[in-house]
Amino acid sequence: MSPDMHGSTVLVTGGTGGIGLATATGLAGLGARVGIVGRSAARGAVAADAVRRKVPSAQVDLFEADMSSQAEVRRLAAEVRATYPRLDVLVNNVGGYWAHRHVTTDGLEHTFALNHLAPFLLTHELLELLVASAPARVVTVSSGAQAMGRIDLDDLQGGRGYNGQRAYNQSKLANVLFTYELARRIEGTGVTATVLHPGVVRTSFGQEDSGRWMRLMLPLVRPFMKTPEQGASTVVHLACSPEVDGVTGAYFADMRAKRSSKASYDRDLARRLWEVSSALVGVEQHWNRPVDGKEPA
Repeated sequence: MSPDMHGSTVLVTGGTGGIGLATATGLAGLGARVGIVGRSAARGAVAADAVRRKVPSAQVDLFEADMSSQAEVRRLAAEVRATYPRLDVLVNNVGGYWAHRHVTTDGLEHTFALNHLAPFLLTHELLELLVASAPARVVTVSSGAQAMGRIDLDDLQGGRGYNGQRAYNQSKLANVLFTYELARRIEGTGVTATVLHPGVVRTSFGQEDSGRWMRLMLPLVRPFMKTPEQGASTVVHLACSPEVDGVTGAYFADMRAKRSSKASYDRDLARRLWEVSSALVGVEQHWNRPVDGKEPA
């Protein structure tokens, strides 16, 4: 039987297309009130209409934010707190790939800022609401690319020599390290943290700045990619399935717990990345202190 999400509220970043939109639609179909976050109000309206066409009874809220900007993330969080008396699930789905180095309004490299720092900061800003709504879940979308990732703490911004694939791999490994460290730090609050690989999915991924290699390869591999709905299946599973009640600090693919890369279990690296990330976004709160916890599964 499908889980009943009536009475639950879910926020999905990057929710105007691809995996995010499929996730929002799937959870709305189970009865959840769903908040969709996107950069464009116009695209958000189209996405909300798409959800309502498939789920006529859907409760859908739109939030507009450029999540590469820390000020925008903070404004988004304040709007979410003002709109929702409770938040049962936060889906950190926003992310992307850029072949060339771009700099955000905060002066940070765009891939690292959007793929890692945005979910790091948003989770921080919404944590009190999640704890007050417990049991609650934080679900972060990573990628199988985490297995090829390497965290260069001396050059997280790619200033010494940027490579789009290397930057993407690093950010996806950072998603896993963040999730495992988050699970340790919030143990006992009733909030769980999981991370996943959705598979290789047919979306607009990388189209803003794809690079020559991706432009050549995508048409060849696209027929073999998952649909957005297939890619969203593990996200929806982690957001609502009773099978993962209480499961935290774990990595999933195809709706099953898997081992992530060896580097992702380096607790010292996770702590150091956490400290650097905290400094880059300017947060210093009680959950920013390490707590004793079990090694992630």
